[in-house]
Amino acid sequence: MMPDFAKSFPLRYARVHEVCGPGAASFAAVCAAGAQGTVIWIRESWRPEALNPLGLTLFFDPAKILIAQVKDQTEGLAVAEEALRDGSAPLVVLQISQPMGLIQGRRLQLSAKTGKSTGLCIIPDGMGSNAAESRWHCAPIFDPFSTAGDSTLQHWELIKNKSGTLGSWHVRWDAAARRLNLVSEARE
Repeated sequence: MMPDFAKSFPLRYARVHEVCGPGAASFAAVCAAGAQGTVIWIRESWRPEALNPLGLTLFFDPAKILIAQVKDQTEGLAVAEEALRDGSAPLVVLQISQPMGLIQGRRLQLSAKTGKSTGLCIIPDGMGSNAAESRWHCAPIFDPFSTAGDSTLQHWELIKNKSGTLGSWHVRWDAAARRLNLVSEARE
């Protein structure tokens, strides 16, 4: 049975997806906001940037995130595979730094299907696995009409989709309502 959050989730349920670009972490945070239950976020411990759960309070309660620090990508893939197969977390986010082969990508897909969990790999630009269900590129964009207190306007582009068409959208996170708003592009 599909959980309620999956009906409005930007990702296909029980599959593994990818996101790249400077807004990739924001995309993952929006996806985590829609998840019912604990979100597992896996990152390599050697990476210079760190994930601060308090920085996610605009999206969801930071108490519902479990951060797994792994030695390297191989260990991260193993942890993600187990977390997806277990199914106790509705969303598993994995930050990777190297290309992922088709075999590793397929293993993640099978684990997501078995555990009925959704996976999201944050990848560097230009990388990606052929096994990914979808791939998104996310970036903040300049908003001349922004008012104080607004979140950053984002441009989300679906650049790979095994289940349908491609497209792009301007979106803004509404922190008060904890939901994503579609924003019309400005016309001259």
